[in-house]
Amino acid sequence: MTTPSEPKEGQAVVHLFFSVPATADRAAVESAMKRGNDGDDQAICAALLGHKADLGVMALASDQWRLRALQTDLVAAGLRLEDSYVSLTEVSEYAKGMPESRLQERLFPTLPPEGKPAFCFYPMSKRRGPGSNWFTLPYEQRKALMYEHGGSGRKFAGRVTQLITGSTGLDEFEWGVTLFAQHPDDLKEVVYTMRFDEASARYAEFGQFWVGMLDEPAAVLDAVGLT
Repeated sequence: MTTPSEPKEGQAVVHLFFSVPATADRAAVESAMKRGNDGDDQAICAALLGHKADLGVMALASDQWRLRALQTDLVAAGLRLEDSYVSLTEVSEYAKGMPESRLQERLFPTLPPEGKPAFCFYPMSKRRGPGSNWFTLPYEQRKALMYEHGGSGRKFAGRVTQLITGSTGLDEFEWGVTLFAQHPDDLKEVVYTMRFDEASARYAEFGQFWVGMLDEPAAVLDAVGLT
């Protein structure tokens, strides 16, 4: 029996991006996704657009071993893992004073948000370059910049749901950003709008973007051609 690998607060998160060979076992994929939703665990999937991958899976669990089991099951079903991202749900150091219910939503989100099938994931970090080193700024200045940045995001309340997960020491970037929206142009607009904030324009670096459509596993597997 394994020793649990659990965060002290919140949940472990993994984003998995697969190509889907015609030889993959559809029934095994569907069974793996069902097991990924056992108990309090959550696993959702998206049909991805573009060449980088066909199928995206986002999973949350209290124990990283259960995420590893889901990944193992999906690969054993014949999916080919092209990329991944590992993180943890978190409450930002700049969120102190928020209502407890809001903090719990960040640590224990319910996915996917209703009525928001447009999906986007990207990782990001804060810059450390000469003249633009986020980590040398005083806390109060960083807090003010993030308050401005958050204000831009709040303009999209009801249209876009954002989940920021922490990945410092866990993956190549410092945060993972998962966006859920009513329409794909909502994704485009929120990212464009927030890039004008100083916290982003001067201090942010972004990784690759993954975009697609959320649905139940059966519909997603139909869309990616796995019969």
